[in-house]
Amino acid sequence: MTAVAWAGTQSVLLKRCARPLAKLYFEDFQPGHTAEYGPRVVTREEIIAFAAQYDPQPMHLDEAAGQKSLLGGLGASGWHSCGIMMRMICDGFILNSSSMGAGGVEEVNWLRPVRPGDSLTLRTTILDKRTSKSRPDMGIVRIRYEMMNAHGECVMTMVTPAMFGRRHPGAPS
Repeated sequence: MTAVAWAGTQSVLLKRCARPLAKLYFEDFQPGHTAEYGPRVVTREEIIAFAAQYDPQPMHLDEAAGQKSLLGGLGASGWHSCGIMMRMICDGFILNSSSMGAGGVEEVNWLRPVRPGDSLTLRTTILDKRTSKSRPDMGIVRIRYEMMNAHGECVMTMVTPAMFGRRHPGAPS
């Protein structure tokens, strides 16, 4: 690879990987605060492609099979819905935060099928927060996520304890 080609590749990589300095820290999350993100439209093609690769149950692959199932029509895999939710979380605020990941998920509930053409929005609610006892540079924020369709129906919920860096490690919270 020539030096010019490498410089061009490096520039593209830096643009893809560069993140602005974190703007949201543990201290910025306040219990009771809500925010909404989206919308995100789900297509028939992506529902079927995800199912074919990761969850090949008939009701996620075929309209006729979906009609015969509890879904009553073609519906996205719950795991696809989780992936969509995670992307909305990332685009909404995580990629512009001091996120340090999460230690798990407390609960996930799939309440209604996600259908082709659904326009989804995501509502986040900060439930509570606490500083880490073992890591003074980190705090844990419990967040409830609700994914809604265009009719205002909740299709999925998730609660997770997310870890965020502290702006001033060791300071009282």
